[in-house]
Parts: sequence; C-alpha cells; structure tokens
Amino acid sequence: MFTLPVLTRIVTILLVIAPFISVLAQTTTEQTGWLAWFNSYKLSPRWGVHLDVQARSADDWRYVRNLLIRPGLTYHFNGRHNVTAGYALIQTYADDAVAGSKDLTEHRIWQQYIFAHKIKSLPLTHRFRLEQRFIERASDDLFSQRIRYFARLIVPLAKSGDGFSKGPFAALQNEIFLNLQNKSKLNNSVFDQNRGYGALGYRFSSKFDIEAGYLNQYVNGATQNTSNNVVQLALYTRF
Repeated sequence: MFTLPVLTRIVTILLVIAPFISVLAQTTTEQTGWLAWFNSYKLSPRWGVHLDVQARSADDWRYVRNLLIRPGLTYHFNGRHNVTAGYALIQTYADDAVAGSKDLTEHRIWQQYIFAHKIKSLPLTHRFRLEQRFIERASDDLFSQRIRYFARLIVPLAKSGDGFSKGPFAALQNEIFLNLQNKSKLNNSVFDQNRGYGALGYRFSSKFDIEAGYLNQYVNGATQNTSNNVVQLALYTRF
C-alpha cells in the first residue's frame, strides 16, 4: 500500500509529465480561451456554498462556444477534508458558420471529495468528482456517468511564513476524466480526456487570487482526438 509521502511524489510526477504525454498523442488542434471564476463562501464553520462560472471560446477565439454555471453545497469536516454536491448547467452555442447547427444543453448532478495537505510547505489539493450527465445531442439525448481526478500544487515565489497569504505564485495541476457509463455512445473508451495546466498568479489576500496560464485539453473523441491549446484567466475568491 502506498504511504502518503510516496503518493504525493507520484502525483507530483504525474502533474509534470501529463501535459507532455497528451501533446505527443495529438491529432487535430484548436486554439481557444477560457475565462473562469471559482468562488467558495462559508456559511458556518461546517457549511458553505460553491460556485464556479466559466466562458470558453470556440477555435481561434471566434465566438463564445460554452457557458458553464456550477453551484454546490459544501460540508467541511475540517480544514483538510470537505465534500460537495451540486448541479451544473453547460450551454453549447451553435456555430453560425455551420448550416443547421443549434444550441445544445447539458445538465449535470455532481458530487466531490477534496483532500488538501502539504508537500513540505507546498499546498497540494486532490479532488475526486463524480458526475451524472444528461447530454442533449443533435441526433439523440444521452445519460452518462463520469469520474474525474484532479491534483493542484501551489508554489509561492516569494518568501512567506508558515502560511501563504500574499504574493506571487506558480500553479501546476492535472485532471483526468474517465467514462463510467454508456461509453459506447460517447467515444467507446474509458478514457475521456486529460487537462494539464501551468500558470502564474498573484495572491492579494487569503480571500482573492488571480492567475493566467496555459492549459492543454486532450480529448479522446469517437472519430478523432483533439488537442486544445487554451489560454486561461482565472479568479479565485474565498469568503
């Protein structure tokens, strides 16, 4: 059985190499931009709410292709462990340049568990998320389930005390998506996609971060794979 130090070393290695693995296997490529806001608000020492809102462009930044709104209710066991359940609305807007295309909507119910700890003084977060997806498609509708594993490491770039409350930082993260149900109607594979990401940011206080970086989204498609080169700007607020 893996001990925690061994597990954290494995996760760190995966964070570093996963973006490069996806690039080696790319087929078609896209260039897009994502704008994201991640917010958490504590209602009490145990309970809180989560909300993230994201807008994502189509290839070559031609138009806003996706809008994602994801609220949730969080229970905090302590400062290191919490669980959240919520709903997500994902809107995909039609490409006016494609005849007959129409807007499509996906509804999701999701549950997640977050575990946070440190590698020496560096904060590392693990997130396990399960999704029930109600997908509207041009030809038919589909229900599917998917699991996601996410790891994020924060590296302060200036000297700080025991806690990192202000200053510049680097962020390194990776997330893998696995299909659990009806994969034959998606891409006929357990592996759905991988997202590797590196960014630079600034923490203005314990309540507010801003960061910008590069994300490679490698999607395992039914007929062709896609490597999406994403420029992402993200805001993080905690109250």
